[in-house]
Amino acid sequence: MGKSMDTRQLRTLIAISEYGTFARAAREVCLTPSAVSQQMLALEQELEASLFNRQTRPPSLTLHGLQLLETARKVLGLVEETRISLKGSNVSSSLSIGSVRTSTIALLPRAIVALREIFPELHVDLRVGMSSALLSDVNAGRLDLAVVAEHAGVSRNLSWSPFLREPLVFIAPPGTPVRPVRELLETLPFVHFASDVPLAALINNELTHQEVRTRHIAEIDTIPAIVECVAAGLGASVVPDIAVRENGRDMLKLPFGRPQIYRQIGTVRHANSAKSELLMAMHNKLAELSGEFGVFM
Repeated sequence: MGKSMDTRQLRTLIAISEYGTFARAAREVCLTPSAVSQQMLALEQELEASLFNRQTRPPSLTLHGLQLLETARKVLGLVEETRISLKGSNVSSSLSIGSVRTSTIALLPRAIVALREIFPELHVDLRVGMSSALLSDVNAGRLDLAVVAEHAGVSRNLSWSPFLREPLVFIAPPGTPVRPVRELLETLPFVHFASDVPLAALINNELTHQEVRTRHIAEIDTIPAIVECVAAGLGASVVPDIAVRENGRDMLKLPFGRPQIYRQIGTVRHANSAKSELLMAMHNKLAELSGEFGVFM
């Protein structure tokens, strides 16, 4: 029989579930694939239960394995929480935050600066990435918090909370006369938001639902660039309200959707994070900076 279960074995089990194979998990936890296999065999022997179905390639978790995976995440969360409380405030005064590329990203540096006025010793590490990678990093503990759109796939052991619920608006070049949005959509050249993100799908789905035939002129993958094109007179488009709230440049701005379409941006964190109070403060600061569309915890 192997040695008693330890946190290293539990971390390895979580890595296998996240990276799919023993070999990829081995690289993540700095072990050889054979050492990973030995750790998992030792766990199975101690628990007297099969954790993996080895008939599949790669091996998949059994029901016992899934049950232990859930327990492993809770145990490691408690271990981290205890470690932080024993070491004092030095560890908990750091936050690692990830964000998708969104028109709300400008709120993050402002929220960080505002939070550091409350907690002068706070150190924040900020990076931008794809939502799937950010969620995986929050799950694995490499990030404390991620800013993602509502429709990203969030696993049940993570908590997603919106800090912004804002309307989408139709925008047209300065000087455009006010007319029904549908008429403007079908007569003005249209600048499409071409990106594989929930916001783009939200806009396209509403255009399809209304059976609007737009006059295509450009495809652009960032909201700020779309706003620049519309302000310059290239054509009309649909953007989140925040993109033109502070500087509308005299563009025509009208509600989009029947009824008006809203999008949500929120924060994702571990429900039992040891830094819950700090993460809640960051969420609420983002909500405060979101103005009338902010959603507080």
